[in-house]
Amino acid sequence: MSDQREAIVPAAEATRTPLPVVDPESFDRRQFIEQMCKACAAGAPVLLAVLHIAEAQGAGASGGYDPAGHVYAMGIDVDKCIGCARCVAACKTENDVPAEPHYFNTWIERYVVRTDGAVQVDSPNGGLDGYPPIEDEASVLRTFFVPKLCNHCANPPCVQVCPVGATFSTKDGVVLVDEDYCVGCRYCIQACPYGARWFHPVKRVASKCTLCYHRVVQGKLPACVEACPTGARIFGEVEDRSTPLSRFMRWEDIQVLKPHLNTEPKVYYAHLNGEVR
Repeated sequence: MSDQREAIVPAAEATRTPLPVVDPESFDRRQFIEQMCKACAAGAPVLLAVLHIAEAQGAGASGGYDPAGHVYAMGIDVDKCIGCARCVAACKTENDVPAEPHYFNTWIERYVVRTDGAVQVDSPNGGLDGYPPIEDEASVLRTFFVPKLCNHCANPPCVQVCPVGATFSTKDGVVLVDEDYCVGCRYCIQACPYGARWFHPVKRVASKCTLCYHRVVQGKLPACVEACPTGARIFGEVEDRSTPLSRFMRWEDIQVLKPHLNTEPKVYYAHLNGEVR
């Protein structure tokens, strides 16, 4: 995934020694450390430097995949979600997410709206454990399920706060984490306004939904989309008007979560109630 990252290095002040340009094909780890130590001695701002990475990965390199030719997003039809959590289970299996509670790339929330305006939200084990019976059903105005995941924002706060450039946006609109560069500082977890990031207990790095990027570059659907029995999740190209996602966005009244934050989310909801945050 690192080859998709565009390294952005602010212009250095004239009095500062520039960082060395790193070519991964000609530099081994020892040489890299030596060069960086020299830069440190000269006063270069190493911590905030973002390095050029040229490692090819998986099918994206071998299959000739061109990220510049795509812009991906996710659509969710709230009216079609039945809260079965098959998407949650499929995601955990596909992406090796720990089975323990509190670790989720995607999860399902149940909303219970009462006649007096009170709203109850629950998500037992992300929806995998089912939902308890609703008490005092006579006072229930409506209930519905809302799938949640990383919103893969076009203006992502997580990317802005990462001190080492481990969190980055690909050219095709996906926000990813380079586990080789993540230092586990958790800044991105704190910065995400959607609560979509978590800390991997084994890898000791930040983790999140990747839209199953390893599948997408091979022309496959994300595991959650493939597993949904009702078609509540729609994945595809945003700019191609013939795709199911583009048609979904044209035909439905589309909303996003927390639009006032100006993060420009790329998870688009239809039939989203005002109680959802």
